[in-house]
Amino acid sequence: MTRYPRDMRGYGAHGPHPEWPNAAKIAVQFVLNYEEGGENCILHGDAASEAFLSDIPGAAQWQGQRHWNMESIYEYGARAGFWRLHRLFTGAGIPLTIYGVATALARSPEQLQAMKDADWEIASHGLKWVEHKDMPEAEERASIAEAIRLHTEVVGSRPRGWYTGRCSANTVRLVAEEGGFDYISDTYDDDLPYWLEVDARDQLIIPYTLEANDMRFATAPGWVTGADFGDYLTDAFDTLYAEGSAGSPKMMTIGLHCRLVGRPGKIAALKRFIDHIQRHEGVWCPRRLDIAEHWASHHPHQRHPRPSQMDRDTFVATYGGIFEHSPWIADRAFDLELGPAHDCAAGVHNALCRMFRSATDEERLGVLTAHPDLAGKLAAAGRLTAESTTEQASAGLDLLTDAERATFTEMNTAYVKKHGFPFIIAVRDNNKASILAAFQRRIDNDRATEFAEACRQVERIAQFRLADLFP
Repeated sequence: MTRYPRDMRGYGAHGPHPEWPNAAKIAVQFVLNYEEGGENCILHGDAASEAFLSDIPGAAQWQGQRHWNMESIYEYGARAGFWRLHRLFTGAGIPLTIYGVATALARSPEQLQAMKDADWEIASHGLKWVEHKDMPEAEERASIAEAIRLHTEVVGSRPRGWYTGRCSANTVRLVAEEGGFDYISDTYDDDLPYWLEVDARDQLIIPYTLEANDMRFATAPGWVTGADFGDYLTDAFDTLYAEGSAGSPKMMTIGLHCRLVGRPGKIAALKRFIDHIQRHEGVWCPRRLDIAEHWASHHPHQRHPRPSQMDRDTFVATYGGIFEHSPWIADRAFDLELGPAHDCAAGVHNALCRMFRSATDEERLGVLTAHPDLAGKLAAAGRLTAESTTEQASAGLDLLTDAERATFTEMNTAYVKKHGFPFIIAVRDNNKASILAAFQRRIDNDRATEFAEACRQVERIAQFRLADLFP
């Protein structure tokens, strides 16, 4: 593998300001998963009963037979839990996004009408609430298409958001390729939406959550009491609200299930949490579709060249001059395991420096000797590279007096005679006076010490040059 597909960088140290409506400090988004009637069941043509996300400890699938207890727990979510949550959120004036399994929606017309009457978003949660990880790609593509068809038939409009949950490695790509979704949520990797380039399509991703999620009532480690869940939500909200108040607003997603938090002993904590957030100013409680529309409007995607996607010639042409007259470093770096984390100044710098550090002493000496003398003959003749010209000018080395130039010439000559390579310093970290002081301090170092210092300075110069190339 020479290209690593996972994105370990994201937005980096400084993400975009989301510019939430009305200068909100946080967007708190509630999702209600409606899966009841779409779970594994031999009545649905499945080979076994459901075993996932219920109050049955250590539940296992029953092959070829109905699991009456499991079915009744799911039925509780539709019959009682849904309506308890419906009263809570309509009473609080907070709209929900429904992750609706298409077959479950088809079996719950009254609940569906209540969702529509409340103006809740009904996103797709797939055709059935089953595992996708072992589905052949063609089968999963067909399942996605049938989920959209049935959803549209039952709801009256096609879904604009998608979340599978029990997804495969192909799911996000296949849903993006379908081309009709404002957002996909089968990721858990950020506190803000982001764009994913899938071939020619720019697909918005709105990450979901498995931690601020009532599913942990049915998993270990998990919630024991409603207070466990409520305390966690409150701590997460308070942390994100403080970040938003400090100028870095985020998104908080909360995942709910009718058969879990819809129980009386659990929903009380959720109500206390809603009361808590409604006592704060600057809290936006949108549907996920509202977030998608806001992000597309305020943060439209812009494609730009990515180092990890360049061919060799383009990569070397772009970064071959970062280390002075040494394109071989970029040529070797191209063969590293580059990925999205390298599509930034720090990423390319790391890749180039790895090749410089792993080179032989003779090769690194060649990089050092490729650097011009500071304020030397090449500068006077106007024969520096564009990068070196700009760097030396930034420290005023293009405006030396005759006496200063004579001093630099004398010290350059003495330094090269002693060490065998030019004096190198990242001039953007310095001014004329500090450069002269460093010259005088370093000239008496032994060669090994000075060779190591010169190499560090070359890497620092490369860091500045890359920062100039990246937005």
